Amino acid sequence: VGEWLETWLDQYLGAVKPRTADSYRTSVNIHLKPAFGRTKLTALQTSDIQVLYTALQRQEKPLSAKSLRNLHGVLHKALQQAMELGYIRSNPAAPCKLPKVDKAMIRPLDAPQIRALMQAVHGHRFEYVFLVTLFTGMREGEVLGLKWDCVDFQNGTILIGQQLQRKRSGKAAYVFSSPKNGKCRKVTPAPFVMDILRQQQARQTEWEHAAGEIWEDSGLVFTNEIGQNLSPLSVYKSFKVFAAQIGCPDARFHDLRHSYAVAALQSGDDIKTVQENLGHYTAAFTLDV
Repeated sequence: VGEWLETWLDQYLGAVKPRTADSYRTSVNIHLKPAFGRTKLTALQTSDIQVLYTALQRQEKPLSAKSLRNLHGVLHKALQQAMELGYIRSNPAAPCKLPKVDKAMIRPLDAPQIRALMQAVHGHRFEYVFLVTLFTGMREGEVLGLKWDCVDFQNGTILIGQQLQRKRSGKAAYVFSSPKNGKCRKVTPAPFVMDILRQQQARQTEWEHAAGEIWEDSGLVFTNEIGQNLSPLSVYKSFKVFAAQIGCPDARFHDLRHSYAVAALQSGDDIKTVQENLGHYTAAFTLDV
């Protein structure tokens, strides 16, 4: 099984996003190879896989239902290809019983909380990151991966065509990948947002002059004082501090996206426009969320 998993990874990972590839390899190396690495491919049974899943849920730090389903997805795909190639007669992962994933409750900020957040973040180094996210609905990786050549000040639009993601394996590094649904989208935010971006551009120009030769011309809209990309973890931690200050300690950075969606619908935007701005596949999905 271990040899087949390595072969499958080498063949399959070139077709998936870098972060997904890192996640698949991590699942194989941490959970699957230690459990089944020396088991013959033809000898692997459904009961063996089910025992592993049960053990992972009962260990001291149990694997969440979502993580277990992701792990199962990796193993199922690898074994499915082995079956299609004729190495095994059936996929032993197919009959496995998986835990139900409880859907997380979404708690968008209401109007008073949004006002409180805007006041709290005023003057902070990540103020513009929070405000642009809140008033465009961009995902964290999308706003942190936004480049100036995607900002059209003349027409007042933003092209969202990539996201910044941290690689899960190897040295700490960030890569650009396509948006979550793989499609670019163009949004026309409120003039207020474009004004914020102009202010960010002016501030970044000052940083570039001050940094001199050490400035890194990343082309990113949101950077530190020497032009490097912002750390998603630093942005998230800062947001949590402000969320606690306004009485919403459980709020997540991603809730800014939900807050935008709710505010847009409440202000009268049609569901199709909100769906397209968020980059959802269908309006039905937007309504369901």
